[in-house]
Formats: sequence, C-alpha cells, structure tokens
Amino acid sequence: MQGYILNTQKVRDEDLLVTILTENRIKILYRFYGARHSNLLLGYKIDFEAHPTNRENLKQLRNVSLLNFKWLLKRERYYIWQQFLQLLFKHLRDVNEVDSFYYKLLEETSLYLEKSHPKRVVIESYAKLLEFEGRLHNDFSCFICEKNIESKVVLTRAFLPACSTCLKSENGFDKKKIELFFDEKNSILLNDNEVENLYNIILEGL
Repeated sequence: MQGYILNTQKVRDEDLLVTILTENRIKILYRFYGARHSNLLLGYKIDFEAHPTNRENLKQLRNVSLLNFKWLLKRERYYIWQQFLQLLFKHLRDVNEVDSFYYKLLEETSLYLEKSHPKRVVIESYAKLLEFEGRLHNDFSCFICEKNIESKVVLTRAFLPACSTCLKSENGFDKKKIELFFDEKNSILLNDNEVENLYNIILEGL
C-alpha cells in the first residue's frame, strides 16, 4: 500500500502516530521506535503495511519503504510541499474515507514540483481542490453585496471573491487574470507578486 504522510506525532519516547493519506482512506498507524527504522517526515511518500495490534482501532506501521522525490533535497520546494500537506491534514482531519481525488492531486502536484515554480504549483492545485469540492466561486459575485464584480477583485480565504468597494485591500487582482486562472487552473498570466498573494491566502487555511 502507498500513501503520503500528512502528520507525525510523537508518543511514548520515540514512537510515532503517523497519519497517511492513501488512495481512498486516511490511516492513523502506530510506528514503534527502532534503530533500523528510517526517519518518517511530513510530506514523504511511502510504501507500507498495516499490521494488527492488541488495540482494536490502531494498527502498526511496518515494512516501510521511502518513495521520495529528487526535489525533496531542494529546501524551498520541500518546505512549500510540507506547508501544503499540513493544511490538507487540517482540512481532512475528521475524515476516514476520502475520494481518490485527494491522492491523485498529491500525485500530480508532486510530479509538477520537479520542474515548476513551487508556489505556482500549489495555487493551481488548490484551485483544482476548490473546484472538486464545489467551492470555486467563478461567478465573480461579491460575497458581501452580491453584485457582479466588474474589474478589480479582492480574494479572501478559499479564494472567495469580493468587490473592492466592499473590501478594501492592497492586494486586489485583475478580474480577467483571475477568471483565466479559475477556468484553466493555470497561473501563466499571474506575475510573481500575484502568485505570492494567492499563496498567502492559501496559508490562511484550505
């Protein structure tokens, strides 16, 4: 079985509770400490087995193999990847069964991180997540006054759009650029400053 580590939590000395996103489930497994065990860190992709223990609702993580990516050695890319997975962990923390979309999204995101700008990859992946969950507001109606946004759009958490009259912000976006970004899930028209602003919105929570 394969999956992505969304969280690790130390328990009793060096033992760990490891939260893993697999294709259809989120598993919380117990990993006993051992000198021959490899380090398990947030963001790693692993192949593993889940073995029964004497506790009914908790299985043991065993026979772990790391399936890591070359870009994990690039500090900025790995840090941004970890931030995204931390946010995803919080977003899915009360869920056991998940749609395969989330696993496939991480597969795709990890592939693009090899060559593309990491923050662009994350904001594009997040737009796909919002669309899948039915939360991508591409009608561009202000969530405050409910009027159609004509030119400058202000985006809040979850890329919720507002007009510049209702919500004053120095980080407003050109509507046409955001329309293309929402439609194509492609940040090609956005400059680096706009990408940074969108990324900071994501950091507020998925």
